[in-house]
Amino acid sequence: MLKRERQEFIIHQLHLHNKVLSTDLSVKMQVSEDTIRRDLLELAEAGRIIKVHGGAISRSFRPSLQNSEIYSLEKKKVIAQKALTLLRDGMFFFSTGGTTITELARSIPDSVQATVITGSLPAAFEYIRHPQLDVIFIGDRVSRSAQLTVGPDAIARIAQFNADLCFLGTNALSDTKGLTDNDLEVAQVKQALIANAARVVALTISEKINTVQKIQVCPLHAIHTIITELPPEDPLLRPYRDAGIEVL
Repeated sequence: MLKRERQEFIIHQLHLHNKVLSTDLSVKMQVSEDTIRRDLLELAEAGRIIKVHGGAISRSFRPSLQNSEIYSLEKKKVIAQKALTLLRDGMFFFSTGGTTITELARSIPDSVQATVITGSLPAAFEYIRHPQLDVIFIGDRVSRSAQLTVGPDAIARIAQFNADLCFLGTNALSDTKGLTDNDLEVAQVKQALIANAARVVALTISEKINTVQKIQVCPLHAIHTIITELPPEDPLLRPYRDAGIEVL
């Protein structure tokens, strides 16, 4: 694989999963970790990624990110509009982070009166702009790679709520492995959110459908609703419909 092809593959993986590990990239592309490290360094120096220990994270975690830099923004806007149909006045809802969730936060009409509980810094910043949303921020240690609070205090705080909805940003989703992630602490926070919500809604662009990461967040049956940019009857979504999951 040529260097340009390797680097574009790395960028695409970051668009989908927000974080990549050098070891995983080495296996997927069948090149040495030294080669991967050099690619990551070049991409970081060019301003296309953020290099971290053991891999890289997407530039979507930069607070100054412009709309033109958000991957598949138009698809995420479609997903956000579909998700809005589930919100009702008076609801308590959980929210994780990610660019799709942040687009949802931006899209909520000013007239909506609800309470959102989140540990995502970027999402919270958008939610507090809304005049009739009460925002409860879950405190603890902040994960630099996810810009999400993680750890035992965050999990204990989540357990104090019985939310009507949980809007989950999705790293990877398959009909066999369910919801998976590449960060153990983030996965643990998501598990706590799922356990304390009456309805779990996974928001994902279709490219993440039928992909799998290393850490399981929950089996498929723990998810009540899946929202993508595709029409619900799209063949790609049939296994999820057949599993009894609502698809929007």
